Amino acid sequence: MKLTLRYLLPLLVAAFFCGTVTAQTTKWKEIHKVKKKETIFGIARDNGITVEELVKANPEMASPDYKLKKGETIFIPYPAANAAAKPSAGTAAVAKPEQPKDVDMRKREIRVGVMLPLHDVNGDGKRMVEYYRGMLMACDSLKQNGISVDVRAWNVPEDADIAKTLRDKNAARCDLIVGPLYSKQVKPLSDFAREHDIKVLIPFSINAPEISSNRNIFQVYQSPSEYNEAVIGRFLEKFSGYHTVFVDCNDTTSKKGVFTFGLRRRMETMGRSHSITNLKSTEQQFAKAFSATMPNVVVLNTGRSPELNVAFAKLNNLAMNNTKLTVTMFGYTEWMMYTKYNLDNYYKFDTYIPASFYMNPLSAKTARIEQKFRWNFHTDMQQALPRFAITGFDHAYYFIKGLHMHGKQFNGARGVVGYTPIQTPLHFERVAEGGGYRNGSILFVHYTTGHRIETLNF
Repeated sequence: MKLTLRYLLPLLVAAFFCGTVTAQTTKWKEIHKVKKKETIFGIARDNGITVEELVKANPEMASPDYKLKKGETIFIPYPAANAAAKPSAGTAAVAKPEQPKDVDMRKREIRVGVMLPLHDVNGDGKRMVEYYRGMLMACDSLKQNGISVDVRAWNVPEDADIAKTLRDKNAARCDLIVGPLYSKQVKPLSDFAREHDIKVLIPFSINAPEISSNRNIFQVYQSPSEYNEAVIGRFLEKFSGYHTVFVDCNDTTSKKGVFTFGLRRRMETMGRSHSITNLKSTEQQFAKAFSATMPNVVVLNTGRSPELNVAFAKLNNLAMNNTKLTVTMFGYTEWMMYTKYNLDNYYKFDTYIPASFYMNPLSAKTARIEQKFRWNFHTDMQQALPRFAITGFDHAYYFIKGLHMHGKQFNGARGVVGYTPIQTPLHFERVAEGGGYRNGSILFVHYTTGHRIETLNF
């Protein structure tokens, strides 16, 4: 399916149940029974009609709460008499002849393919639809800055044979393909990208060993081990001169021991000052773990909220009885979900939270993109961290602008784009000689004692 930017936003709105009501046609070619994971886009494409023609024949599709369901019957109209002059779900509407792919992409439109599960069947599809909508908003913003974008989207669910999708002649035209979402689809896409010299952005956490041998692959996800090692390194840099207090929280379900044990081993090797205490220890024993001569940084071995609440209660009691102590908290990405209930304590204890993303809900940029999303799609973003629409916006803006500026030489390195992300910072580093690139960006979100939130981008 191919959609040029001129038609992307209105067609996506119609396709995902946010259009305006139109009259039903009195003639149709056939009655179609909807199959599992079919989409309005796909049905229109397979029948050689436009999305508008399909919606016009089935006016209920224009309802804001309409959802295409397996087993329902819909009308398939005949293509309009002048269909050749109209943009269909599978035909580009272009104002000028398309330039060959071998023309430097810095002098033409950037061609983006999206191969993700774009459906309403399950959570994966719904999240990827929101991600895709964010991408479209980025394309719209780039267009206003004079950057032309041609987007093609394919619905590639978990049980799809992506090799079949790649046989679409339009796939080879792409400069960038965003996807897939599932590990089993990586190898055929990687092979295809190498053959046609197409860059591939893998946006989420899937296994992609091909990154070690394919220079065209860019993966945003960092494995837990890589992420832990990076955070440990940044922690040791940031808190040089601090006494570290490790607090055992007695959480047998916690997986944070990989981080705390790794950090302790590094500190022992370096001879760095640290101590260990327990959340169930007496107030006197708890206080003995803290240094009176050095600033203290506290690290729990769990990311759960109940233990965090107990830790803050103990720290508040400690601070009340030891007014000269300096205490900083160092947490986990999950703590962002508890901000509503713990913000005052985050400020009081000068808290740092490591993460690969951060969205400031109070910033003007966040408010603006949330409002535009609501205007375009007549719904709010899903309440999830990270926000999928904003992730899609950041990814698309960064890569498309980077390709427009640097063409095939774009490598995603720090500073080459000059884009300040709304939520997801990106800078890529090569993983191996002849291999692809992985995002190495890490944030420390800092809740200052001055009641400000700042981000340290490494």
